[in-house]
Amino acid sequence: MWNSRFLIGCAVSWSAVSLFSSLALADGPDKVNFDRQIRPILSDNCFACHGFDEKQRKAGLRLDTKEGVFAKADSGEPSVIAGNGTDSELYQRLVESTPELQMPPPSTGKKLKPEQIELIKRWIDEGAEVTQHWAFIPPTQPIPPEVAHPEFVINPIDQFILKRLEHEGLQPSQQADKTTLIRRLTLDLTGLPPTPEEVDAFLADNSERAYETIVERLLNSPRYGEHMARYWLDAARYGDTHGLHLDNERSLWPYRDWVINSFNTNLPFDQFTIDQMAGDLLPNPTREQLVATGFNRCNIT
Repeated sequence: MWNSRFLIGCAVSWSAVSLFSSLALADGPDKVNFDRQIRPILSDNCFACHGFDEKQRKAGLRLDTKEGVFAKADSGEPSVIAGNGTDSELYQRLVESTPELQMPPPSTGKKLKPEQIELIKRWIDEGAEVTQHWAFIPPTQPIPPEVAHPEFVINPIDQFILKRLEHEGLQPSQQADKTTLIRRLTLDLTGLPPTPEEVDAFLADNSERAYETIVERLLNSPRYGEHMARYWLDAARYGDTHGLHLDNERSLWPYRDWVINSFNTNLPFDQFTIDQMAGDLLPNPTREQLVATGFNRCNIT
């Protein structure tokens, strides 16, 4: 029976690899993605004057929404004409040489790179599709791409990796020996190297499920939760001490232990986040959910 965390891990990895592949190939012939490639440019250079803040908005132009991108500005013309980058005022203002008409204005100290301007033009020429932020787009399971060497494929994730290798003109490395493999697995899943006894046991296991067996054992190890929790606790800015003044100790360790236990018990990620942000606001919260809200006290205080 597959460990549920292993199956979930594969699913997450599959999604991550497919996303990575699409990101990596975005510079090629793939269609320009507004959220990943265009929105960051507009956010850095345009949103201060053409964003959500109505009081700061200039020329009646808003570029952070789909409606705003295609709406008529104070000039009476839309800034973007889908399919026609050359005649779109957004592009024309970016390549304008007259300081009074140039965007962003020289006084802001901001200037787009030529490749960024061309990317915006390409996006408009391709239809100027405005997509939502990725967090609001329901995930879909991608279809694994066809690859030139299917003999290397063990699971669907490999197809995405192989496709990227083919795109870069690279070949897969030789399969690692079992000693190297158990070292990589153990470091990845527990943060520690394997013991000599663990290496010997893996080398002696000639069954077809030797790899799966070692993965399940590592996922069921308490060290797994301790290792994975480190990354989350770093992101949450957890510390055993206050971090200021006398840097004295604070009793936040129950939250740390809750995070470790959450990984070891395979708590679903949605519940993991809800409990931390609002565990005390849930109906009849458990003691564990109250402890989880320690997340909100992790910053330096």
